[in-house]
Amino acid sequence: MLRTDDLQLFVLTADLGSISAAARELGLSPALASVALKRLEQQLNTVLILRSTRSLRLTSAGVVYLEYARQAIQLLGQGQQLLQLGKEQLSGELTLSVPSDFGRNNLVLWLAEFQQQHPKLQLKIRVSDRLADLGRQPVDLVLRYGEPKDSQLVAMPLVPDNHRVLCASPEYIRRVGAPERPEDLGSHQVLQLVLGDAVHSKWQFWLDGQLQQVQVRGALVADDGDVVRRWAAAGLGIAYKSRLDILSDLRSGALVKLLPDYQTEQAPLYLLAVQRLSSSPVLKALSEFLVQKLRLYWQG
Repeated sequence: MLRTDDLQLFVLTADLGSISAAARELGLSPALASVALKRLEQQLNTVLILRSTRSLRLTSAGVVYLEYARQAIQLLGQGQQLLQLGKEQLSGELTLSVPSDFGRNNLVLWLAEFQQQHPKLQLKIRVSDRLADLGRQPVDLVLRYGEPKDSQLVAMPLVPDNHRVLCASPEYIRRVGAPERPEDLGSHQVLQLVLGDAVHSKWQFWLDGQLQQVQVRGALVADDGDVVRRWAAAGLGIAYKSRLDILSDLRSGALVKLLPDYQTEQAPLYLLAVQRLSSSPVLKALSEFLVQKLRLYWQG
């Protein structure tokens, strides 16, 4: 069986160009280092390094094997880090702000599961579509749609390929019909969401690389994405929603995708944090947990 320390010595020798230098780096004598390299070559049944009193160079087999040895050491190190992370008792208090629709219907349950895995950690969750100001409000982490605008924040993409979907309920389509082109939205009841301080009234569509922007105006407007989704599912109009928000409705048939030939606006989901949390074990563990949850949910 190959020994990890022999692989480390081989990689370090190749990087430093010297068995003696690699031995010093690992706290070994040159004699022990030579024995370890010979042991590795015997186990592989091939010569990895040609050595003389004045020079050292890798054989062709050594060049090929070096990259595999390097990758093996990196993978073993990553595995050790994950095991160590699992043993760490994450603790402290963390306040998160999550979007109302996907937050209320999915994220809050996932975050509760994460807290149960780390019982010494206290999570405070704020559900709102209002973008929290991490510099002024007592919020540590924010999950939000859209490209981050504040370069002072640590931004982790969780679902970079999320996008908006034009949708309506089957009942609405039976009663009113479905638009065939974006400009047809002018004759439909549209359901609008307040983003920030303004109503999201300019809906964008692309066909064959050509942008078409439609100015919409509806009688129903809300500052809560969950409200807009519920209106759409109730047959009250057409919504332009994040795919993550309505994914379960699309799969169940409660909502139907409209204008399928058109590309729609990107709405990547990001995890945002203040700089002081960039190296936090909690942030690392939480982001990895959410990425795994979201990948499974996205793929269905």
